[in-house]
Amino acid sequence: MNLPEFSVHRPVFITMVFLMVLVIGSISLSRLQIDMLPEIEMPTLSIRTQFEGASPEIMERQVTQVIEEIAATVPGVEEISSDSSEGRSNVRIRFAWGTDIDIAALDVRSVVEDELNELPEEVDRPSIRKFDISSFPVVLLGISSRLDPVDLTQLIEDEIRYRFSRIPGVAQVDIWGGYDREIRIELDPDRIMALGLPLDQIIQAVTQANQDQPTGKLEQGRYEIQLRAPAQFTHLDQIRNTVVAHQDGAAVTLGQIAQVKDTYEKLTRIIRVNGEPGIRVAIRKQSQANTVDVARRVLEEIDAVNAAMPQVKIIPVINQGNFIQRSIANVARSVIYGGGLAVLILLFFLRTVRSTVVISLAIPISMLATFALMFFFNFTLNLMTLGGLALGVGMMVDNSIVVLENIFRHRDEHDKPPDIASKQGAMEVAPAILASTITTLVIFLPLIFVRGVSGILFTEMAYVIIFSLTCSLLVALSLVPMLTSRLLGIKKRKNTGAVVSFFFSLSESFFVQLSHRYSYVLSKALDHRGVTLLITAAALGGALMLVPKIGTEFLPPSDEGEVRISGEMEVGTRLNLVDRQSRQVEAIAFPAIPEMISSVVSVGASGYRPGRSANTEIRMALTPAAQRTRSNVAIAHDLRQRLSGQIPGME
Repeated sequence: MNLPEFSVHRPVFITMVFLMVLVIGSISLSRLQIDMLPEIEMPTLSIRTQFEGASPEIMERQVTQVIEEIAATVPGVEEISSDSSEGRSNVRIRFAWGTDIDIAALDVRSVVEDELNELPEEVDRPSIRKFDISSFPVVLLGISSRLDPVDLTQLIEDEIRYRFSRIPGVAQVDIWGGYDREIRIELDPDRIMALGLPLDQIIQAVTQANQDQPTGKLEQGRYEIQLRAPAQFTHLDQIRNTVVAHQDGAAVTLGQIAQVKDTYEKLTRIIRVNGEPGIRVAIRKQSQANTVDVARRVLEEIDAVNAAMPQVKIIPVINQGNFIQRSIANVARSVIYGGGLAVLILLFFLRTVRSTVVISLAIPISMLATFALMFFFNFTLNLMTLGGLALGVGMMVDNSIVVLENIFRHRDEHDKPPDIASKQGAMEVAPAILASTITTLVIFLPLIFVRGVSGILFTEMAYVIIFSLTCSLLVALSLVPMLTSRLLGIKKRKNTGAVVSFFFSLSESFFVQLSHRYSYVLSKALDHRGVTLLITAAALGGALMLVPKIGTEFLPPSDEGEVRISGEMEVGTRLNLVDRQSRQVEAIAFPAIPEMISSVVSVGASGYRPGRSANTEIRMALTPAAQRTRSNVAIAHDLRQRLSGQIPGME
């Protein structure tokens, strides 16, 4: 018993199977993670090393070159690049595509650990990091307040960071531009020399006084309790009263030879939020977390923190969740509109509601079945998978149309009963539509084997197209024969409504004229075959000549609702000078962007470029694209012209 025959004889079973597909597909759709693009795991590692006080030349010679030689011994390495700056080294290692980056990281860590003795003793232990696109901030926050900068930093470190870290799906909360508290001891050289105190003795005395001391054990019943005497400093007077030496029977305290100040570490970065001093906070998600869901929860927590802490103001400057949601919604609407247009065109061609309904069922069933397969294959709902659905939605009904038309032919021309016509009509064209579907799938099959970023991007699209077209083939050979054997037993009724009758008569008139015109063009083409071939060859040649004129790029520009300005001054420029030039950039840029709703300015070293202290970055959030007349690309072009040559010393 073949599939069409089984479907006609077992309508209840077929109905239950497709209802189950609809239910599972709907549940899967609700649980699919939403992201901009498929998860991309770049086969790249970075080794970052710090050597405080070392010049770029020393870092290059004593650290970077040594690590490069060590990393080159790891199997699978394709390329090594590096940069060295004052006190910092960054070595990037790119492996061959297909390399398990976790195992590669273990190999790199192992060889680096084995060769640590090749590095200077003062060098910090190298840190090895994977390059993960999903680790880029999901939401970038700007925090401003009238609190003292040190107190604001402490509040963010102690409370605000914890509130965002506990959000499900959040992996890391980074704070940039904070004022870290520092207790500074400024020694008086004259007094130290007069007393003849060595510096090592003073450091040792302060260190020992700031340590908890074990005092023994206490046995009480069945328990043994470890005792210690807490001695860590809790206020400045304890530091000042620390005895560092004894001279002539008198104790010399630290306060007698030094000033103890409660201050903050030297600033390496200045942050301004909407023109006011502030702090920038980056929220990063876990690799498997739903970007849109994490961003939504972060925004909810922002409202809660602003309500609970009126002394601070938190604003979301960059929200990837909003952009992803808008992009996905636009593509989803395209899929829905495409499906709706396909149904209308079917109705226009078939001129019968029942036939249109039967064929149109292939679209939602195939799509929901594809969502279920996407869920089980751990795909995300992204631009590529939705693009695959949009590409395949028009092809989902092709097989059903062929099957239905052949069933009608058996019923009307051969006067067969509906069940016999459904079985024989579907089975007769089954080999043809199977071959047609396979030839279509073969076109997308090579995409599954493409390597590199292109393979990662297009593999999921290829799978989605293959899933959806395979499901549509099964619908055409099972559901369509079953429904036609039950629903299309009665031939066309003539008592349709006036509007429907007018629509159908208009459609029929259109096809009659189209058939006549097509017959005329076809006869002329057959009568002048040479001219037809020349026109075809000329069109093909002209198209091929235009191919080099088409530009190429990795991804098309997208309006994410953000404009970013980056500036760089000569290496070694003082932070206050970089900040002064950055303010000039702001004075020119901000009035020129009425579409701007918020801004964050970062002057100095950044979290991902700690060695570039003469840089400035200005990130401006814009109103939604639908509410402005200029795209972010147009705004950036305008700013580029306004700023060109206007900021001395900054590029």
